[in-house]
Amino acid sequence: MNPLQKTIAHEVSLSGPGLFTGEPATVTFKPAPVGHGIVFIRTDLGRSVRIPAVIKHITKRSRRSTIRSGADAIETVEHCMSALHGLQIDNVEIEISGGELPGVDGSCLPYVKLLQEAGIVDQSAEKHILRISEPVQVSDGISTLVAAPPENDELQIIFDLDYGQQKPIGRQIFSYVVGDDFASQIAPARTFVLKHEAEALRKSGLGLHLKPGDVLVLDDNGPIDTQYRFADECVRHKVLDVLGDLYLLGCTIRGKIIAFRSGHSLNHMLVRRLKLMLDAQRYRQLSLREPVMDIRKISRILPHRYPMLLVDRVIAIDGDERAVGIKNVSYNEPIFQGHYPGMPVMPGVLIVEAMAQLSGLLLSRKLEHSGKLPMLLSMDKVKLRRPVTPGDQLMLEAETIRVKARTGHVRCKAMVGDQLAAEAIIKFMLVDEDAAGNSPGV
Repeated sequence: MNPLQKTIAHEVSLSGPGLFTGEPATVTFKPAPVGHGIVFIRTDLGRSVRIPAVIKHITKRSRRSTIRSGADAIETVEHCMSALHGLQIDNVEIEISGGELPGVDGSCLPYVKLLQEAGIVDQSAEKHILRISEPVQVSDGISTLVAAPPENDELQIIFDLDYGQQKPIGRQIFSYVVGDDFASQIAPARTFVLKHEAEALRKSGLGLHLKPGDVLVLDDNGPIDTQYRFADECVRHKVLDVLGDLYLLGCTIRGKIIAFRSGHSLNHMLVRRLKLMLDAQRYRQLSLREPVMDIRKISRILPHRYPMLLVDRVIAIDGDERAVGIKNVSYNEPIFQGHYPGMPVMPGVLIVEAMAQLSGLLLSRKLEHSGKLPMLLSMDKVKLRRPVTPGDQLMLEAETIRVKARTGHVRCKAMVGDQLAAEAIIKFMLVDEDAAGNSPGV
């Protein structure tokens, strides 16, 4: 059995300026139910903006992790996420009255103390856990990050921070197993920056509120106007960052993470790869269950027939927000007579069509009593990632972005095992059923 999920016992708050922007903010942590995950809520925009802390909401920023939904963003979430990960809290709602989390002292210790003050309680369901089954490696130049199967049922991080001969950091190596006294070994380690980097940030308008000693600013002689909390504080903070970024997977991990000069962008790259592995494991589990829709029920909803009905079964539907389906690829399909003789490959346009058909099934849940049908309008960001051949099983996923009175947006992907085969954002026009005969099909 897996350990139980955890939340906090009662509401707690913390205020302060953001680390980069200096913008004042108050952050409030609230208990959340089983399966809720970690969700941030902007309360300062005149409307409630909810942004789940998961990798799909990560947007590109320098030196930090930022989540975004549309034009609304929350900056520098990694220290808060690290505190939640280190304390193994699964479900919490986090309200924030600003665009960046309080930077406090550059570590996550104030967040850890606050969450401990709130009380950490077990819940009634088991944790969701990704147990890494095979090595995954991502690189950016000489920077490398590897996720490997666990030696024990634990998450171990080994970080090699190599600044070469550059003083005062040099080379530092640290190994940490999650659960080993996070509050004293990792949480106090502060973010660090070299003096010339700090000057460049200030010239770009960031960190203008900070004074020497507010964070760990280093020159050739060591920290300016402060003292190290650990002799190897820099590498410990890099472990802190990795823990925060890994928690963007949305679940607990069991494995060994080996990092060489990794930063936030490479951490995010690894989490995206691990998300594919996690999805593949979940799809395999779902495929063993009774289908939510078999081919007979699908045929009653979709107008498509042989040889253009490209969804064999639907194995999961979460309300009108997400659906998972299966397309089994057989050599007996007529398309392989000409595409291509001797080297059968499923046409990319049919993979996209399969994703569109699953999207139609998903939208039909919302449109069931509206008298409207979804008709394909446009496709954006279409990418074909790997060939699909006879014998493959395509796992299709469709996720609603938004549905309005006349249009519907759906984000789709198709996977073979833990490899991404295709992805697209598909837009549908919602038409009256009696007008559907004059409109393009799904």
